[in-house]
Amino acid sequence: MKLWKRNAIAAAIVLFVCGAVYLNWNYSQDTAAGKTLGEAALVGSQNDPLMQEGTEEKEGEKDASQEGEQNKAPTEPGSYFSTARLNRQQARDNALSLLQEAAKDEKADQGAVDEANAAIQTMADYTMTEAQVENLITAKGYADCVAFLGEDSISVVVSAMENGMTDTDAARIGEIVTEQTGLSAEQIKIIEAE
Repeated sequence: MKLWKRNAIAAAIVLFVCGAVYLNWNYSQDTAAGKTLGEAALVGSQNDPLMQEGTEEKEGEKDASQEGEQNKAPTEPGSYFSTARLNRQQARDNALSLLQEAAKDEKADQGAVDEANAAIQTMADYTMTEAQVENLITAKGYADCVAFLGEDSISVVVSAMENGMTDTDAARIGEIVTEQTGLSAEQIKIIEAE
């Protein structure tokens, strides 16, 4: 009876981990499609319409400030890529804490502990592989990207390109992903952020 309970707890933890990964992936798909949840504007900022009514900017100053905002957009803390990385890390941290609790449970049988440790190792491997893919893609000249590795697939979101993504871009990114993950082209999804 105890073995059944321990296995049920381990299965529940694995189910929660899978659920967290799915929710993170689902959220990333929503934000990649242009839906930004929880976006807010700072009152009194340059983008506040109430503050702009009473002030007049010179045309040159306005153009310079807009260019500066466009150049720093990919690295802003509120950008899609920063948000996606943060959400991915938070989901993994939550799952990792559950797995660590299961692995340290004195009442758990060795099978459940081994299963939790294997899941922890898998998460660590996914994290390393995603970081390698992201770094190599940005090293090839792409502004920013974020990768979401699953058991048998990967989704890579790349920042919007000036002329849009070409077949050459997709092939170059696909080659990097294939080399790092061992996945086939059918298992790779490349998305251009808008």
